[in-house]
Amino acid sequence: MPDFDPFKDSDGNTAVQEAKPQLKKPPLYKVILLNDDFTPMDFVVEVLTDFFNMSQERATQVMLQVHTQGVGVCGTYSKDVAETKVHIVNNYSREHHHPLMCAMEEA
Repeated sequence: MPDFDPFKDSDGNTAVQEAKPQLKKPPLYKVILLNDDFTPMDFVVEVLTDFFNMSQERATQVMLQVHTQGVGVCGTYSKDVAETKVHIVNNYSREHHHPLMCAMEEA
């Protein structure tokens, strides 16, 4: 049995089944702003335009959603990008002495 090869069938032909790689898209994460009673609305609009490249009108809509519903979605990103945006926005808010909180959740 020294000539046994599990990758060859009995007639000498190679018997290897190729498998396609099982790839899937990485999960996406929503970056959200949470409402508080102290951060000025203008500051929220500034954050949305500066860090999420929103137009003034779109940023105002999201700011009003945060104000009325308690939470607003800033965008959907890969995990690394979402984590970076959350970190940058939270640091920027603290530097300007505002309690505005940015978070992320799986989309």
